[in-house]
This record gives sequence, structure tokens and C-alpha cells, in this order.
Amino acid sequence: MKGKRSRTGPRIPLVLALTLVAGLGATAPAAADDPAYPFRDPRLSVDRRVDDLLSRLTLDEKVSLLHQWQPAIPRLGIQAFKTGTEALHGVAWLGEATVFPQAVGLASTWDPALIRRVGSAVGDETRGFQQERPPGWGLNLWAPVVNPLRDPRWGRNEEGYSEDPYLTSSMATAYGTGLTGGDPGHLKTAPTLKHFLGNNNEVDRTTTSSDLRPRVLKEYEEQAFRPTIEADAATGVMSSYNLVNGRPATVDPALDDVRTWTSRDLLNVTDAYAPNNLTGTGSQRYYDTLAEGNAAALKAGIDSFTTDDTNSVPTTTAVKSALADGLLEESDVDSAAGHILDVRVRLGEFDPGGGKYGAIDKSVVNSPAHRKLARKAAADAAVLLKNSGGALPLKASAKDVAVVGPLADTLYTDWYSGTLPYAVTPKAGIAARLGAPVTGSEGVDRISLRNTESGAYVTAGTDADGEALKESAGDGTAAQFDVFDWGAGIVTLRSAANGKYVGYNWSDFVNDQVQPGGWFVQQQFALEEQDDGTYLLRYAGYETREPWWSNPVYLGPAGPDGTLGLVGRAEAAHYAKDVVRSGTEEAVAAVRGKDAAVVVVGSMPAINGRENDDREDMGLAPSQEALVEAVRKANPHTVVVVENSYPTTLGALREKVPALLWTTHAGQETGNAVADVLFGDVNPAGRLTQTWYRSEADLPSILEYDNIKYDRTYQYFKGDPLYEFGYGLSYSSFRYGKVQRVDGGYEVAVTNTGSRAGDEVVQLYTHQRLSRDKQPLKQLKAFERVPLKPGETRTVRLKLRERDLAHWDVTRSKWVVESGTYDVLVGASSEDIRSRTSLKVAGEKIPARDLTRTTRAENFDDYEGVRLVDESKARGTAVGASRDGAWLKFADARPVSGRAEFTARVAGAAGKVEVRLGSPSGTLVGTAAVAGTGSVYSYAEVSASLSAAVKGRQDVYLVLGDGMRLSTFTLG
Repeated sequence: MKGKRSRTGPRIPLVLALTLVAGLGATAPAAADDPAYPFRDPRLSVDRRVDDLLSRLTLDEKVSLLHQWQPAIPRLGIQAFKTGTEALHGVAWLGEATVFPQAVGLASTWDPALIRRVGSAVGDETRGFQQERPPGWGLNLWAPVVNPLRDPRWGRNEEGYSEDPYLTSSMATAYGTGLTGGDPGHLKTAPTLKHFLGNNNEVDRTTTSSDLRPRVLKEYEEQAFRPTIEADAATGVMSSYNLVNGRPATVDPALDDVRTWTSRDLLNVTDAYAPNNLTGTGSQRYYDTLAEGNAAALKAGIDSFTTDDTNSVPTTTAVKSALADGLLEESDVDSAAGHILDVRVRLGEFDPGGGKYGAIDKSVVNSPAHRKLARKAAADAAVLLKNSGGALPLKASAKDVAVVGPLADTLYTDWYSGTLPYAVTPKAGIAARLGAPVTGSEGVDRISLRNTESGAYVTAGTDADGEALKESAGDGTAAQFDVFDWGAGIVTLRSAANGKYVGYNWSDFVNDQVQPGGWFVQQQFALEEQDDGTYLLRYAGYETREPWWSNPVYLGPAGPDGTLGLVGRAEAAHYAKDVVRSGTEEAVAAVRGKDAAVVVVGSMPAINGRENDDREDMGLAPSQEALVEAVRKANPHTVVVVENSYPTTLGALREKVPALLWTTHAGQETGNAVADVLFGDVNPAGRLTQTWYRSEADLPSILEYDNIKYDRTYQYFKGDPLYEFGYGLSYSSFRYGKVQRVDGGYEVAVTNTGSRAGDEVVQLYTHQRLSRDKQPLKQLKAFERVPLKPGETRTVRLKLRERDLAHWDVTRSKWVVESGTYDVLVGASSEDIRSRTSLKVAGEKIPARDLTRTTRAENFDDYEGVRLVDESKARGTAVGASRDGAWLKFADARPVSGRAEFTARVAGAAGKVEVRLGSPSGTLVGTAAVAGTGSVYSYAEVSASLSAAVKGRQDVYLVLGDGMRLSTFTLG
């Protein structure tokens, strides 16, 4: 198989090894690090070095390489190696390092060259830690995330790039090329693409199955991953937690198919603890034992098991058991170990001095050049959503500015963020730009909570580490809390006594956190108003949503000293919420009479959607909207900065304020970047990488993956978006000339007709007018971010080849470019088309379906009431009926003459398969009785004579009974 080396144990016999050594001018290796060992000789090919090293390892040593934490092999002078350093937008979890904008923000630059520079900086900083090798460090990076963002409610939206697979792969290739260094033979780092495949929901993420019909799989999901692998901008993929078409992604044979996309070896890894999900005690229960699961994963294309933290014993024991039981051959272990060693060789681990990048030291971490790059990336990513009446940029005369809002003077980090070496908040950035202090207010209420029965107040500790919350007679700041409303009824409480957030520590509620965070975000509460005007304080930490949570969730005195603990609702304390200071009133006072008011609202990334938690509400917190409205009324010169990680519905706010700027949580330089854009030092040119919908009602269930049938993303959405894909404003204006076809694509003249320099993001879309199959309304095919001086015209060339117009033909399971007319649309967004032309293509015509040949059921044209399921545990996709009357449509079938018979492979429940023409209730021409097979993996052949010939080209429908599975069929 292309890209997959077949290894069957020792590949270099001793005599040959000595011959190789002799050829290098030595008689025999004297020490493990002697360059006479072929695997340590950089003059040899990677394959030869890997084969040599593999031949020197015992079976136990090879098995030891298959866990995330690979031990040292002292007898060969080999150091320990770990897969998986997080580097999504900077090096994470190793200490202070440059923090760049979140991934969705990086993509909003629409600037692959810039993103490659960011990737290179992150790669350098990863290398920068190599001299000290802190715990958790390694050169195999788990980044970037390339799951296309088909649903903006996905909790991990911040981690991806775009809803469009082409834009996603463009950004992933750029970032990955920066991480690798651009020389796949000598890797700076080894990036791993996450999460393969169909991973776009967090709810029940290890048990839900993503149904990927062939067109969705080929045209959408794979197209986000494949170009980056083909470009050698990544060295492997991570399997996702979910199931794909009924089979856990951890054992999906597509993992091995990925190797056909490149001639380089790939190192594929599992997601954390995913191997354990496969077993009879795990969530998926796909195999009885870990040995069976690990064997299946290795055979499917996994090389490294991420599980049990640093404890490799369960993995190595299971693999050895699988070998002993005949579930694996030693060649399977050799293959996986060889992939791992190939990447380690290319990383320079066995080269003198650590190879090409071995001398990089910690001086690169958070270097001045990287800080400057972080500021540029954050500014270039900002998207100007609205600018009415020239509200922005702020005038030079705007010297007296107020900056208010819950995110005005703080920077939050997300789960995969690095540790901020410093934090420039929006307020600080604007103050630095003005060279003078600015007035500010977080705009949040400060409250006290008084038990209406006892009169005691909830109080917190005053020292830096905080203390357990209790009810006492105390007052002052010890009994005061700032309430941050993040929407969906969730608030956080920051103690006025020490400025720390209150959280649960599995025992007490303590004010000891700098910001909400952790895997279980335990700083979440809900103030539930009762009919009598009192409030119950409910604990809403993430773990309360877990099925194993059995504790009560309300707060009340639980100790003799009044310490607050978890009690049942009936025992919950009723509190009067006394407002000590109104955040809105304070903000209004701060902005009144100022030259301009900047309101910074948005999300707390540990709360408003993140890993293991999808969003249900796409709007801003109601109190934040109310704050903006109050500030606007107090000062008409109000601009709003929305700082969050995803599309937001924005409510009426969009209509009322004169200017809106969107940014992700953009890292350490957020404030400077915001100031750069607001004051016009940077002309905004960020563009949205997702559709911003007006309402959740515009979207189907987050569990529905069929973009084509359910009109998902800008490609198929027929509604009126709040902001379309590719949207973004500028302080300049741009004129487009006529788009012209040239060799290899199209070109268009673009002129900056404004008075200041700025970048325009020129976007090229295509649309196929007529097709056998449902086609996208528009599809991005090329783009370029173009800098233009005032009055400057540039001719922009955009690459487009006829083969780029192909889609997946389910009738023949191949890519096809159909003959016909294609619209070529060039403009500033998917809706703002400035110039268009058409292209006549002499491709091919998809012939009528030949159902006399064996047809796979999954290659339907339409369906209702079915799920895609695993044909067997090892491979293949079948169709399973989830209700009686479920149906599959096979459009435009060729006539079937003479005495025809319907034959099908079926499994599962007893029932019948009906063959109908024209519709699910159309002419019945045959019925095959199904006795039931007793197992969903045991298939039987059933048949039925057709009562009438299929005359002319017709749509054939197969109607199934509940619980039946259909693999293949013929009409012949």
C-alpha cells in the first residue's frame, strides 16, 4: 500500500548489518550512540535507518513503543518519547509561551502565508523547550483541528477553522507546513490532524454515530483532511471519539486509507482514553476485551494508543495478549512501530546534535518577534461586522474614551491555550494607544446574598487562597460578589474580598480561582428566582451534567459553622439578592460625556461551549445585551467589540449600535490588536469563516451530519443569514473589474477606491447550473488576501482547474466532472458577488444507474428513516432501517427488461423489502420476505421476482422494515 511500509520483524540480518557498518569505515559498533549504527547515520535514507533500528528491537521493546509514553531503551541510547503536545494556537501546558488567536480567529485572516508564519513560530517554541524537556513536552504535536465547522453550536468551534473544507484545508496546510518547517524529510515538529472523522458534536460524543453518506464523506469531510496530508503538512491523524456509520472511529479502516494520500509514513494516534471506550466496560462496548479492541485498532491503522495517562501497562499487556491469542501478528506490531520510528528519525532524534533543529533553545519562546506576530495575527483576524456613519475608525479627536463591559479589562484563555506570558486587555490596549488612562467598568452587578430565614450573609475568605464559603453575620467585601452573566442562566461569582472566583473543590465552595477553568468547570452557578422573589443558588459545574453525578446541586448551610455545602432542593437556602453596586449604572456613568464608548462583551471560553459541552443558546447573555443598550443610550458614540469563539445571533443589538467588531479570544496581544483596529492603525480585513445564522431555528439537529439533505452551511443554506460566509467590512472600498479566464484559472482587477491602504479578500466561487445530483448553491474554490494602497489596482489571479469542479458520483463511486455550464463568481463574500462569468465544460454525462450490477445500498440518492451502520466490525457500510416504511431512493435507473429478479443481502430483523417505482408509495413490483438472521452482522440473501419490468428510466425505491439492514442488492 502506498505510504505504508510492510515490516515483518528483523529486516537487516547481522551479516548485512556488519557489511553496512564496514562500508561506513568501522568494523563494529562500540557504543549505542556510535554513528556506526546505521539508524544514527543521517546520510542513509529514512527507510534504511528505520529498518535498521527496528531490526535491533526485541518484540517487547517494539510493543512498548505503541503507547503514548514510549520508554527509553538505554541499551541503544534511545531516549523516551511522547506523542501529543498541544499546540492549537501556541504551545500549551508547558509554561509561558506565545499565545496566538484561537484557531477560528487565525482562519479569519484568510491569509495562509501569515498562518504559516504562526505555525513556524509555534514549531520553534516547541523546539525551544527541548533542552529542558518539561513534563508533557514532545515534538509530536496534536494540532491543527481540521474538522469542518458545519454546526456553530459545536462546543469545540473555537478549535476549528471554517465550515468550508477548502478554506479549512488551506489554513491547516499553512499552519502544518509552519510546524513541520516545510521539509518533510527533516521535521521541526510532527503535527497530527484532529479528529478523524466526522467529529462535530460533544453531546454523547463517544456513543453517537456520525452518518456520512458517500458524497458527504468524499466532498466534505475528507476534503478538510486530505489536502494537508497530500502536502506533507502533517504526519498523521488522531481518531475521533465518535462512531462513523455505526463503527467507532478508533477502529475505522479509513485510518489506514489515509496512508494512500502520501508517500510518507504517518503516525496515527487515538484520542485520550478512546481505546478503553471500545471494551465491554466502556461506553461503546464494541469488543469484549481490550486485547480485541487494541488488535482491531492496530489493524485499522492506529499506531499509538493514548490512554491511561503515563501507565502503559494496560496497553502493552493487551497487545501481548492479542499476539498470544492470534489476533495480531508480529508484523502488525512492526508496521505500527515502524511508522512511529519513521517520524522520530525525521525529527532528527537520532542525528548528531539533534539534527536540523536540534540547536533551538528557549530564547525563541515569547520572543519579541513572536509577540509582534501575535499582535499582527490578532489584528488581521478581527472582522468588522458593522460600521454605520463612519463610527470607526475612532477619530483622532477621540481622546477621552471609556472602555466598559465584562471583557473590557480581562483576557480569558481556553482549554487548549498556552499560559499567557502577559495580558494586554482591551482597556489596557486602548490606554496605551492614547497614552493616557481610560475610564472603565466591567458593567457587572456586585451583590450580596442574605439568607432570608437566618439573616446571615454568604461570605468568602479575604486571603489570596480564599476560604470555604459560609453563612455568617459578616458584611463588607467578604459578603460581596461580582456576578458575571454568561447566558443560558449560568453565572460566575467573583469574590470582592480577594478578586478570585468561587468554585467547588469536591468538598467545599472556595474563592480561590483566577478564572473559571479545569476539565470540570466548577465555577458555574445559577441564581434561580422563586415566586416570592428570593433566589436559590444552584451549583452548575460541568460534572453535574455527567451521568455519574448523584449529589444534590443546591447550596445551603451544611456544617455547624455555617459552611455552605450541597443540599437537596427542599433544604436549599433562600437568599435575598441585594445589589450593592449596579454594573449598568456604573458603566453608564463611565461613558456619559465621553468622546467614545467601547463596550466589550462576549463569552468565557470555559463556559460558553467547549470540549464536552455543545452550545444550546447562540445569543449573547441577556444582561450583556441590556448593558450595550444602556451604554448606547447614554453615549451615541458607542462601538461594540464582541469577543467570543463562534457565530452569535446578536439579537436586536446589531440594529441599534453604530459599529460592531468581532474577535476571537485572541491571546496576549488582544488589547493592542483591538486598539489597532478601532483607531485605524490597522484597516480591518478579517472575514467570517462560518455562516452567522439569525436563529437556532435555521439549523437541524446537531447530530445530523448530512449537509446536502438538510441544507447546512453556506453551500446549501437557502435562508437569510445574519452575516454570510466570507463577510467582513473595511475602512476602504474596493472596485472589481470584469473577471477573465486565463490559463490555469481566472483573473480580476481590483482597485482600492478608498482613502487609506487596506486589504481586500478576493473570493472565487463556482456553481453548477445543471446536474444529475443536488449541487451547492456556491462553493469556494480560490481566494487571496490582497494589500492595496489608495487608488492602487492589482490584477488578482485565482487558480481554478476543471478537475476542481468534480463531485462524487454515487452511481459509479468515482469523481466526475459533468458536462455543462458552471457559474464563476468573484467577490467580497459568498453573497457580495462583484463580477461573474460562465464556463462551459465538456466533461461527461452520468449514465443511468445500472441496477443489474451489484449496488451498495449506501449509494442511494435520497432516504428517509434510515441510519448508516457498520456492515461488519472490520469494514463496510450498510443501511439500517430505524422504523417501518423507511426507504431508499435510487434515481434514474436503467430499464430492466425480461423476467427480472430482485436479490439483496440483508441482516437483522425479520420483515420485508418492497421494490417500488416512482415514490416510496409508488407501484409495487416486488416484495422479498426476510426471515431475520439473529445478528446484525449475519447476512442472508433474499430474492423476489418482479411482477413487472422496470420500463424506461425510473426512480427505484426500496422500502424496508424496522430493524433490517441492507448491504447490497441487484435488479437483474
